Amino acid sequence: MRSQLEGSIAVAKAVALCRPEVISAYPISPQTHIVEALSDLVRTGELAPCEYLMVESEFGAMSAAIGSSATGARSYTATASQGLLYMAEALYNASGLGLPIVMTVANRAIGAPINIWNDHSDAMSQRDCGWIQLYAESNQEAVDLHIQAFRLAEELSLPVMVCMDGFVLTHAIEAVELPTQEQVDAFLPPFHPRQVLDPDDPVTIGAMVGPEAFAEVKYLMHAKQMQALDLLPEISGAFSHAFGRSSGGLVRAYRSVDADTIVVALGSVLGTIEEVVDELRADGVRIGALGITCFRPYPLEEIRAALQGAKRVVVLEKAFAVGLGGIVGQNVRLALSGLPIPVYDTVAGLGGRPITRRSLHTLVADVLEERLEPNRLVFLDLNRELVERELQRVSAARRSGPHAENILRDLGTVAASAHGGPPR
Repeated sequence: MRSQLEGSIAVAKAVALCRPEVISAYPISPQTHIVEALSDLVRTGELAPCEYLMVESEFGAMSAAIGSSATGARSYTATASQGLLYMAEALYNASGLGLPIVMTVANRAIGAPINIWNDHSDAMSQRDCGWIQLYAESNQEAVDLHIQAFRLAEELSLPVMVCMDGFVLTHAIEAVELPTQEQVDAFLPPFHPRQVLDPDDPVTIGAMVGPEAFAEVKYLMHAKQMQALDLLPEISGAFSHAFGRSSGGLVRAYRSVDADTIVVALGSVLGTIEEVVDELRADGVRIGALGITCFRPYPLEEIRAALQGAKRVVVLEKAFAVGLGGIVGQNVRLALSGLPIPVYDTVAGLGGRPITRRSLHTLVADVLEERLEPNRLVFLDLNRELVERELQRVSAARRSGPHAENILRDLGTVAASAHGGPPR
């Protein structure tokens, strides 16, 4: 059934169709609408049997999901930003215990400074915690990925994180095709856990492991996650056959077969990138795009195959490693190791800053006309004047005060200091 739905509501309905037995919930923007909608479905009996747990924190939400999953219940939760960081310890426990929890991450910036808008800093900070990470380009794909995520998690006995851009997708209303309960039941078999905590048949889950076997256990965790690189395309193909539309997989190329320049990105910005690709193609520019749907495990061979014919690669990413540079860019370089293909790292959209078609046209022109150097980090639409002013303050006075407040005073969005102006 095709309906006009807010992204969060569409995801909640898709999760409900997967028949979770336990939902642990703690509200944090911009994922709150998802768990609110699920609470209504549980309250009205539309989603039953299902236990809805209102916990005291995000750490509690993941801890509850770990407990319910360990007892054999299909388990789900959602979070964002600082909430994801708050449950970080439990994230490692969930993956280390091999528990097939599905979680939505409504991607949002991490403070300080405080910011509630979208970028990928939260999920990228947990990219190596042992969870499979899938990134949705649209609300339709977010719906589809959640249905596939439960099947993937339960076939591998691994947790899966479905990332969708906060506000950009979660609060956007658009046409979404929701499957029927019968379709989902046919695609997603009942959950049969590999390990179950049962008082009548006691076992140990989460035993201490010493130096004599810790490396081997970690290796096996890695080996199991790498199985997803084979399984994800299979599940995506089965989904396409069952539901009549292509969705998911590892990567998705757009007009890249004969492209000299390929732009690589994750998430909703791919829609804007594809519009720019079409516009540049109309002007004779041989350009394409590559969307990475699965970031962990990292589909190195598939990305290498998709990019090896390009003359240059532009990576557009909504997060970066402070003190180093681009995260996705470094992973793309790894995939292109040994190939003479320059990579242009571009950080964009931090804290919800719009990524416009005009800015992307300028970026591509700068790359094609060699005004940018490869392997050097670029910040799209950076206000250089604002940055230079603060850097001058820092060089003039060691105790220059916090950057965020100084810059906000420069912009006139907070009150001046008691001394009548920004710090000098």
